Amino acid sequence: MIAVADTSFIVAYINKRDAYHLACVDVFSNAHSIVVPQTVLAEVAYLIQQRLGSQAVAAFLESFESSVFALTPLETSDLLVSAKTLRDYADSRIDFVDATVMAVAERLGLATVLTLDRRDFSIYRPRHCQHFTLLPD
Repeated sequence: MIAVADTSFIVAYINKRDAYHLACVDVFSNAHSIVVPQTVLAEVAYLIQQRLGSQAVAAFLESFESSVFALTPLETSDLLVSAKTLRDYADSRIDFVDATVMAVAERLGLATVLTLDRRDFSIYRPRHCQHFTLLPD
């Protein structure tokens, strides 16, 4: 499985005290590659710093070298798609990071999003598939 990750998935994967930790570990162990947009990395680092401290952030960053996480830079086209998403879904709670996850998934043709945020990713209608498959279940 190749998927793109949202912040909530990675935070739950890292935080052993999170209620969804084991479900995220299970999904992670079955993944071939997990695309992590730059925006997600920044948000994860901030939240992990707040909850678990700088040592946990450092360990997460070091894990990129030998894990299935693959950092993906944003392209200008991702920003334009994100801006359109924010305009089109202005009455929802879709935020910038979620919009960039959606844009990267579309650009890469990925239909699976790793997230605990069912609402935002369920209402979005991607251009390349009918809907996103959201994991963990």
